Amino acid sequence: MSNPTPISHLLIRSGEPTLAVHDWGGTGSPTLLCHPTGFHGMVWAPVAAILVEAGRRVFSLDFRGHGDSEETPGGTYHWEGFADDVLAVSHHLQIAGDPNLLAVGHSKGAAAILLAEEREPGTFSRIFCYEPIVFEGSELGLDSVALSESTRAIDPLNNPMSRSAMRRRRIWDSRDQAYDTYASKPPLSSLHPDALRAYVDHGLRDVPGGGVELKCHPDHEASVYAMGVMNGLWPLLPSIEAPTVIACGESSDTITPAYATAIARRMPNAELLTMPGLGHFGPMQDPEAIAAAILLFAGN
Repeated sequence: MSNPTPISHLLIRSGEPTLAVHDWGGTGSPTLLCHPTGFHGMVWAPVAAILVEAGRRVFSLDFRGHGDSEETPGGTYHWEGFADDVLAVSHHLQIAGDPNLLAVGHSKGAAAILLAEEREPGTFSRIFCYEPIVFEGSELGLDSVALSESTRAIDPLNNPMSRSAMRRRRIWDSRDQAYDTYASKPPLSSLHPDALRAYVDHGLRDVPGGGVELKCHPDHEASVYAMGVMNGLWPLLPSIEAPTVIACGESSDTITPAYATAIARRMPNAELLTMPGLGHFGPMQDPEAIAAAILLFAGN
């Protein structure tokens, strides 16, 4: 399976980061795909191809600070900003409120969809979340904690995921070198070759003098992880009424089946789906299985 090429354009917004939007084609009911931290909207290519072939109209976006979208000033990434991105793109494409609009999100992308739907109920008809990042006990949210506490909580040095991101290699001699390295060791060695190729081809940019670098700066990725603990989504779950699937990988140690069950139980119209043999990177590990689950949920 070779990756399709979408028609991409930029959504320019006053006072907000410019966003890259990808139109994968199709003529049926609309679907919006939202990516995880550190990735970009093009990584959905293998899933998008299957959904389009099945009769869906498919779009994806690059969140602020990712892919070809602009970074935020100062490199700070409140997760409400990712919800802003989801809503901005949905309204821009004139699909918000469509009775058949399906939103599909992975990890941070899934959390952003849920935050967006809570803020503007009825934006999405159905929501498919693969391992949404939800922190039990994040009831207060960033604006409700003392400054000293919030500063400590969002310090990347206090977050193991952030520390790992800050150590991430940024510069490569070529995309092929990056691909071969990623494919040789966990965690990205578990990705389907087409998903990994899409990540590398569109997640790195050429640099003057030769070589390529990650478009998502490791320091910005670290900021996203650090701010995630304050996303405030846990107490909002009971108010999200859209029919929702909370999917997780059977072997995931990020959002485990037990924790995914707890998330689903907090929502009035959610069901749990455990995907055999998959981990946290499920949509990029087995695009066919994920696309089949999405289409079943959508009624295709």
